[in-house]
Amino acid sequence: MKYTVKFRVWHWLNAIVVIGLLGTVFLRKTFLSWRINSEILMTQLSDMGVVITAEQAKILAKAVRAGMWEWHIIFGYALAFLIIYRICLFIKDSSLTESFASLTLHKKAVKISYYVIYATLIFMALSGLAIHFHKELQISKELAGSIKDIHEIVFYVVMIFVPLHIAGVIIADATDENGVISTMINGKKAV
Repeated sequence: MKYTVKFRVWHWLNAIVVIGLLGTVFLRKTFLSWRINSEILMTQLSDMGVVITAEQAKILAKAVRAGMWEWHIIFGYALAFLIIYRICLFIKDSSLTESFASLTLHKKAVKISYYVIYATLIFMALSGLAIHFHKELQISKELAGSIKDIHEIVFYVVMIFVPLHIAGVIIADATDENGVISTMINGKKAV
């Protein structure tokens, strides 16, 4: 299959955005976790003779990661834009569609997995926007919290898909779809 320039640009921009989103979540859950860092702050400040409460430590720890979390929001906006762009590509560009019936069972499974990830990304973008704009959308804080909980659970679909996609493409390129990686880069039809 030959990929259009529009599709390839979308693919690589989407890859950068999704990796950026995954990176900010990874940092939030590990190195920039307010739970871990608030304990570190309390311990280190106590060693210096400064005593702060757990709530004060939490506020400080969240302030440390605030700038990074702004990047998550920016990447979220970019994801929403790229989803709209992808929908437009799907509607306008017939080179991106193949007859489902003509595909092998493996190709059908791959295509279905792409539709699952597209649906997941749409949900992630919409739920992320709902969380971010819950006041403007008049969504209660409790409902926004529930949406956030689901948003964080569904995130694991993306986290699982990314390495599977990369591994699948490498395997496909090394076996029956030789050149599929270079095709996604340069647009030339695979051998």
